[in-house]
Amino acid sequence: MSKNKFSFSLNHIAISVQDVNASVAFYQKVLQLKEIENTASNSKTRWLQLSNNVQLHLIPRPNLKVITNKAVHFAIAIKEIQPFINHLTELDIYYSDWTNTLAKDYVRKDGIQQIYFKDIDGYWIEVNNDR
Repeated sequence: MSKNKFSFSLNHIAISVQDVNASVAFYQKVLQLKEIENTASNSKTRWLQLSNNVQLHLIPRPNLKVITNKAVHFAIAIKEIQPFINHLTELDIYYSDWTNTLAKDYVRKDGIQQIYFKDIDGYWIEVNNDR
């Protein structure tokens, strides 16, 4: 077995959004992410703190229509998923399991519970319990 020559860590996720202000509001309301300074440029791209070392970059592309499927998603983990599911329900955000059964959480073969929902641009987000 060969040893890896490189050691990587996730730095950020970047997505194109139609209305950057609306997207920031969505991610702040739903995921309760804090906005941080865009230190890379003076562009209208806005950055949110996803975790200690990972950021979410929202890049304004007003004429872009996002077309994707559930297999193209980013996944985030949370220690207790049920309070977050309750939060989504309070916000009237529909979630489903992998097979699109609405308002259903799924437990994978490895015991991880997961749900999926879309942001306002149509990107899929998976939330699973951190086990």
